[in-house]
Amino acid sequence: MTITLLNPDGLPKSDVYHQVAVATGATHVFVSGQVARDADGARVGENDLAAQTEQAYLNLSTALGAAGATLNDVAKVTIYVVDWAPEKMPLFLEGVGRAFATLGAAPVPAVTLIGVAALAEPDLLIEIEATAVL
Repeated sequence: MTITLLNPDGLPKSDVYHQVAVATGATHVFVSGQVARDADGARVGENDLAAQTEQAYLNLSTALGAAGATLNDVAKVTIYVVDWAPEKMPLFLEGVGRAFATLGAAPVPAVTLIGVAALAEPDLLIEIEATAVL
């Protein structure tokens, strides 16, 4: 499997994601939204976006691993953040950075971040879903 990440001329360049991910392969892995719960279902990072982001990415990595995939196989990530505002970006990026440092990964596939009013449970601040190609 190969994922080629592109930032085509004519579109803005970003340091935190690519505009296009071209994936070639035979197996698609669709991972449900991952949240800040540990393996026992306990909440991680109460009211802490950085901690919840880190845990959601760690859970995403675990889910991908069950399918034989890694974060480097991810073509598209969709991120839902409660009451998103640009001022939250440093906390979000802190959590991403900690997770990637722990996992030894630094993927920046195609990403969509969506601000939402709420998630399925009131103590959750972030949910991350992904599509990988093997």
